[in-house]
Amino acid sequence: MAKLVNLNKARKDRARTAARERADRNAAIHGLTKAEKKRARAEEDRASLAHEAGRLAPGEPSED
Repeated sequence: MAKLVNLNKARKDRARTAARERADRNAAIHGLTKAEKKRARAEEDRASLAHEAGRLAPGEPSED
């Protein structure tokens, strides 16, 4: 005899699986831990300071 399947349960299981897969993809794309965000922000700040340090003040002659 064939196995009985509750169609509502099967539909909900399929939807749950799809939502979990979508969440995993989004986490891989957008998800960063707090430490990773802090490190990235620190790197951006350090790069910005290095960039600003190379800027000439108004009225300073260039080395050309």
